Amino acid sequence: MKHIHKILIAGALMMMAWLLSFCDRPDKSEQAAAEADTLMIVQSSDSLDMATGLIVDDALPLVKGNCVGCHSAKLITQNRASREGWKSMIVWMQETQKLWDLGENEDAILDYLSEHYAPEQVGRRANLNNVEWYDLE
Repeated sequence: MKHIHKILIAGALMMMAWLLSFCDRPDKSEQAAAEADTLMIVQSSDSLDMATGLIVDDALPLVKGNCVGCHSAKLITQNRASREGWKSMIVWMQETQKLWDLGENEDAILDYLSEHYAPEQVGRRANLNNVEWYDLE
């Protein structure tokens, strides 16, 4: 019987700790900005962040703190858009996915996304290089 009481008390303490964790929580944008300040960027020789695969730039910590916290970086790398396109995606996420107000970070995030993940102007496939050709007889 004493064992059951100890389990109940431990469970009650864990529940109280969990509930207290919601008190005095910072605003999501403040929390993301604080996390962005402390995020370390690991660079490789091709200037991609090893953890996310995103292009290394001064604004990368903001992107990691505000974007990659909710979804994979692959959602960024597989989508390409103009500044206006990225802005409309952010507005959509704020209206439907509970993305917080990015505040003063929004311009820097939009600059990063529109610079590094803008639509590519590709008219045809790239030429083949380093191919060993042979004559058909």
